[in-house]
Amino acid sequence: MIIVTGGAGFIGSVLARRLNELGHRDLLIVDQGAKGTAREKNIGKIQHRSYCDADSFVKRLEGGVFDGQITAIFHQGACSSTTEMNKDFLRDNNTLYTQRLAEWCVKHGVYFSYASSAATYGAGEHGYSDADDLNKKLKPLNPYGQSKLDFDLWALASGFSQKITGFRYFNVYGPNEYHKEDMRSVVHKGFEQIRAEGGMRLFKSYKPEYPDGGQKRDFIYVKDMVEAVLWFWKNPSHKGIFNLGTGKAQTWNDLADGLFAAMEKPRKIEYIEMPEKLRNQYQYFTEADMTKFRATGCPVPFRNLAAGIDDYVKTYLLKTDCYL
Repeated sequence: MIIVTGGAGFIGSVLARRLNELGHRDLLIVDQGAKGTAREKNIGKIQHRSYCDADSFVKRLEGGVFDGQITAIFHQGACSSTTEMNKDFLRDNNTLYTQRLAEWCVKHGVYFSYASSAATYGAGEHGYSDADDLNKKLKPLNPYGQSKLDFDLWALASGFSQKITGFRYFNVYGPNEYHKEDMRSVVHKGFEQIRAEGGMRLFKSYKPEYPDGGQKRDFIYVKDMVEAVLWFWKNPSHKGIFNLGTGKAQTWNDLADGLFAAMEKPRKIEYIEMPEKLRNQYQYFTEADMTKFRATGCPVPFRNLAAGIDDYVKTYLLKTDCYL
């Protein structure tokens, strides 16, 4: 049995679907209150799977119900809202829950990988290197990023980082993100704006070194990211915390241009004021340092933004059935 937590969410559902395509027929989707919500559509095409609520799963796991049955846990479940301010909730949901799963997997010799986040890097004042000795210097800009960093620090301090595999996801976009509302990628938000209004809105820049729309992110297509996660599973000698982006930052203007091209629409961008509450925690530049990742020999190629958007728009967003 393979466990995918957050399996009704964005990345988890794409990962589970890919496992199906690779021939895996015994999947347990673990999530929190997904039934009857928009997230339930994400698991509609996943075959040979059962479902378990997250709280029930960890209790059953620790109670011995799954002993001897699990071959891998891909932990994608978390509260991913960067505007969530309840630190106790984030600690329970993102930090302590992950610790419980990691401890069980190490004890039982089960492969464990988990989703960390580029939000751990804060404003990037210390760069975006995933070298272990730099983690104590990091200062996330929000409680979500801190909850992710807290687990990474625990894994490093306890020695667990040598026994499990974590991935710091950068700006992920692609099919099955539709339920995420304000936390959807700007690719999806921009697609809807262009389709409805013929144009797209981007934030103005408040730093002279970045033109409006010239702020940069490391955008990674979810399908490519999942291939990398699965490669590490098949090559389990590689343990630790790894960045997972493309290693090449691109601008919001590049993103908009990719959408206009894929949708065959004329370029029309409006630059708008950034809300005051975001200005002090806004990242103007993120780019994954992929040195440690590439040293593993992982051969998975990453599409640039234009190619990823083209597949996302033409294969999914312009179709009646937009789910992977």
